[in-house]
Amino acid sequence: MYPLTIGLVIETKELWDEVHSTLQELSVRIVIEQHELGDLAEFLGRVERLRPEVMILEVLKLREPMEHVVARIKAGSMDPMVIALHNTGEPELILRALRAGAHEFLHPPLKANLQQALERKSLEQKKTREHLRQKGKVLGFLSAKGGCGATTIACHTAAELGRQGMRVLLADMDFEAGMIRFLMKTKSPYSVLDALNHLHRLDQSYWNALISNGLPGLEIIASPEALPSKQQPNQEQMQHILTFCRGQYDLSIVDLGRGLSLTTMNALDEIDETYLITTLDVPALHRSKQIIQALSSLGYGRERLRLVLNRMPQRLDITPDELENMMSLPVFATLPNDYPSLYEAYSKGSLLAANSRLSKELNSMAIKVAGIQKEKSEKKRFFTLRLRDQTNAH
Repeated sequence: MYPLTIGLVIETKELWDEVHSTLQELSVRIVIEQHELGDLAEFLGRVERLRPEVMILEVLKLREPMEHVVARIKAGSMDPMVIALHNTGEPELILRALRAGAHEFLHPPLKANLQQALERKSLEQKKTREHLRQKGKVLGFLSAKGGCGATTIACHTAAELGRQGMRVLLADMDFEAGMIRFLMKTKSPYSVLDALNHLHRLDQSYWNALISNGLPGLEIIASPEALPSKQQPNQEQMQHILTFCRGQYDLSIVDLGRGLSLTTMNALDEIDETYLITTLDVPALHRSKQIIQALSSLGYGRERLRLVLNRMPQRLDITPDELENMMSLPVFATLPNDYPSLYEAYSKGSLLAANSRLSKELNSMAIKVAGIQKEKSEKKRFFTLRLRDQTNAH
């Protein structure tokens, strides 16, 4: 069963106990738990902030007209499933509740019917997420430890894929030491926290006010200017914002910072592929192996992990096969050590020059990340050369 978030407003003890007993056996999380509705405006504010996917209401104990309460709940940005409860199944009350917009009307015994209703909603949510996953991909870039280069690689990958004609987002989810705002010279004063704190307002118009652009095909949302951030997004917030991004972009490139932070752990369910960036120094390799093992133990399949070796020296003390055996993961890409070019680029406030060796390797990696077929570029090159030959012949 796909996990659901639940809100409860139940006054009668017997109904409360039976609902709780049923929910304990299911994959749900209760985010609102009230015996009384209280002030309607305050309650609706809580619904907007906490965003339950299902609201279970004891409809004759609301102190407000049932029709008005249900309509206001469903008018919110989340539009949750509403389950109406009462001690008895009076036909007139059932009809009133359904006409008001409730999806289900339940009365004791609750267990079987409540389970079935929630399982239907769970299946619906699962299908919705699967549909969204077909729209765009979310890729995470993670440094094994500080200084391995995930931010640099994420920035250049995003920029190159934008140039390739894809609609790309570069999102800085490093709430401890995010550098994308500085490296990409973003002009927007807003950050990803503004989106996370206003999920109830999150639509295309609001999103456009938060992002920066300036490079072809690429939009950027930075981490907060004040770092480290005191606020760490929870799993529901991360799921919501990354699902939104999935529907807006061909690819969302997410800088996850270093190590398995709380933010990274909360984002994992929505990350299609994680690019683990490491160097060949012993501490980085040690941390990489720990991260791979930790993610595998959490059910994040190795087929979703991509190992990237950064700052590769010209002479290796270990063969690629030995390294892959040690990590139990194939090497996805290797990148050369070109610190002087990077230093020069960042000193000028720009990305790497297109003719640098590292830039070319990063561009090749970006093409591989996106799964763009090399045959297309090869055919285009062949056609161009042939056209030149024909022109010269004349």
